[in-house]
Amino acid sequence: MEIIPAIDMIGGKCVRLSKGDYDTKKVYNENPVEVAKMFEDNGVKRLHLVDLDGAKAGHIVNHAALKAITQATKLTVDFGGGLKTTEDLNIAFDCGASMVTGGSIAVKNPAEFSGWIEKYGSEKIILGADVKDRKVAVTGWLEDTDAELMSFVKSYYEKGIRKVICTDISRDGMLQGPAVDLYREMLDAIPDLWVVASGGVSCIDDLYQLQAKGVPAVIIGKAIYENRITMKQLAEFL
Repeated sequence: MEIIPAIDMIGGKCVRLSKGDYDTKKVYNENPVEVAKMFEDNGVKRLHLVDLDGAKAGHIVNHAALKAITQATKLTVDFGGGLKTTEDLNIAFDCGASMVTGGSIAVKNPAEFSGWIEKYGSEKIILGADVKDRKVAVTGWLEDTDAELMSFVKSYYEKGIRKVICTDISRDGMLQGPAVDLYREMLDAIPDLWVVASGGVSCIDDLYQLQAKGVPAVIIGKAIYENRITMKQLAEFL
């Protein structure tokens, strides 16, 4: 199972939210590059970088931090948050992102997102499926939709998507355990889908539980920042 630590950014700083609520913002480090280097030093190969300012603004904002991280480390970075246009995508790729994640645009502008899949290929485009009560939420989780999770994912699988980051919003930042059954259900429905579990990881046992269920990858955020999972435990798992 691939371990993908997350760095969420507001104002160029490393922060975490609870259930996507911007009012719960907690700053963990003023320097995301420092955090990225720490992950790399402990054997991590991949980073999930989220531009929370961009998610709210509807366009890329924290691209300078993305560039700084990709220049200072060899981490494979997937970048998301506010990517709405091909211009945003080009900025992200020019700043060193290996992959980008599109969530809101996949719901609101499927023609544009489908065009990205065709142009850049499934290795570079990840579908962001952030869910609340089995429905997809968008705009930094500030807006609910009527899009049902499995139908949404299957529609893009048919268009070539192979990687999906699925975040259970109700669990994100709450340290109450991941939605294991939801991810297993997704894998049962589409066996060769690269499902990235996100939200709720609270301790190292959660990683072993996800691994036992055959989940291909997991994003970890607050559990690391709150020292619920130590760098030593993470290095041993890896």
